[in-house]
Amino acid sequence: MRAEIDTLIESIKSDFVKFANGDERQIESFNNNIRVSEGSKYIKIETGTSVWGFINKTNKNFHPGDIFKSKNWKTPTLNRARGNILSGKYVVRWTGPLYLHDIAGKGFYSWQSDELARKS
Repeated sequence: MRAEIDTLIESIKSDFVKFANGDERQIESFNNNIRVSEGSKYIKIETGTSVWGFINKTNKNFHPGDIFKSKNWKTPTLNRARGNILSGKYVVRWTGPLYLHDIAGKGFYSWQSDELARKS
């Protein structure tokens, strides 16, 4: 799952570059302040003094790799996954993950099988 997390972080950084309008100092500061910390159920991604979101590890109600928006510093919002890093189906901004159905329409995010979940 580490490679998929690295890909997600690169997507976050790429989106920030668009926001920063070429301000190299701001981009470097943002890139240096992205941190990944692993808990027992979730992997937390922090950007500076904010929690960007969470990745599911072991919550049985969701698939491994599911992306969640942050509810607060320690807790993800568990109403619905925003995508999945293992399937590659997600849309993110530097400010946080987006609901997929907002971008691609209803039904875009669905698991046809649990094949990816079994692999992880």
